[in-house]
This record gives sequence, C-alpha cells and structure tokens, in this order.
Amino acid sequence: MKDSHSKAVVLLSGGLDSSTTLAIALKKGFEVHALTVRYGQRHHAELEASRRIADYFKVAGHKMIDLDLRTFGGSALTAPIEVPKDRSLQEILTDIPITYIPARNTIFLSFALAWAEILGAQDIFIGVNALDYSGYPDCRPKFIKAFEKTANLGTKAGVEGRKFKIHTPLITMTKARIIKKGLELGVDFSLTSTCYDPFQDGAACGRCDACLLRLKGFAEAGLTDPIKYLHEA
Repeated sequence: MKDSHSKAVVLLSGGLDSSTTLAIALKKGFEVHALTVRYGQRHHAELEASRRIADYFKVAGHKMIDLDLRTFGGSALTAPIEVPKDRSLQEILTDIPITYIPARNTIFLSFALAWAEILGAQDIFIGVNALDYSGYPDCRPKFIKAFEKTANLGTKAGVEGRKFKIHTPLITMTKARIIKKGLELGVDFSLTSTCYDPFQDGAACGRCDACLLRLKGFAEAGLTDPIKYLHEA
C-alpha cells in the first residue's frame, strides 16, 4: 500500500482494461493522474468514456492530449482501412492484426513518463495484457521491462536515483478475471468503451476483435456485458 500522497500516472483509454487498471491504482493508495491520448482515432467513443471514468472515480487530474498518428497511418484505427470482423479466437490470438498502431504503447508511455517526471511521480500504470489480447508486441512483459529500463536511463529523475516503476497489474490476467477484479473495485463497465468500430451513438459493433474478446470475458465470468451492442437495437 502506497502513502495516499504518492502520485501515479495512469494511461486511460476509456476501455475495460484501463478502467480496471485505474481502479487498482486507486486501491493501492495512489493519487491518480489519468492520461488519455487523442491520437487521431477514427471514433471518439473511447475519449468520451475516458472522461466518464475519470469523473466517476474523481481522479486528482485528467489530461487529454493531442497526438495525430493519422500522419503516419498504417492502422485500421488511424487510416481508412477496414476493421477486421468476425475473426476466430485462434486468428485473434495468433497474429498481429491491422488494428495494431505502430509503436503506440511506446509513444503513450513516453508521454506518461514526461508527465510523471513533472508531477514528481515515480509510478506509471498501463493496462496491457499478455493473455486475452490481440497479439500486440507492445503488450508483452519483455517490452514493459525494456521501457522501464529506458525510462530510468533517459530521465533526470532516473539518473538522480528517483526510479520509475511501470505497473502492469493485468498482464497475466484473463479477460474474465479482469472483469471480476474491476467489479470488485467498483468499476462501472457500462461507462467504458472497447469497440474498434463503434457506431455514431456509441453502440459497439460486437464483431471486431476487441468486442469479441470483451464478450468472451463476460461470458466466461458468467456475466452480461452492460454496454450497448448494435444487435440489441
């Protein structure tokens, strides 16, 4: 348990995983400063969700920064490329899909690191997961460990002995376990948004990789997902 005055930066996308991660940081006693990146994603549902979650948990601070990754493209989330739908679980878990955004977690963690250094925080939380995920290379423990080393080599705080810690509390959890943990900590999953291709009213498609993994998690947890899906309309 941390002293209640210890600050932490939590990367908050507005999705199920990052919202649970934020709740975990609060439970550990951190003063949470949430960071959301408006990176040129094709939809804004997750941005609105991040605001809802930050307000719901009454975090100490919430910044939403602009970083337009559409400049580079290369992903179905930032370029006019079709989002994959109706893939099998085997397909989802065995390849790196077109929804991968090149170096996204490296970029996001770098911004979180910069803010943490300014805040005097030594702890950064990110909701990466290496089990029920879409094959992204920047969700692996090896990557997180390497970034943490870089953070401590490349910052004034790090070289002066104020070491940074990258927390990945969900990294070995199944989606079902993450959901149960979130509920235990009071996360209202109806406020979250996970879909890669939501509709204008915020309804999830129910067919993209993110939706399928989320629905699988709720099913395995024996629960009903509280968000709206298109097929429910």
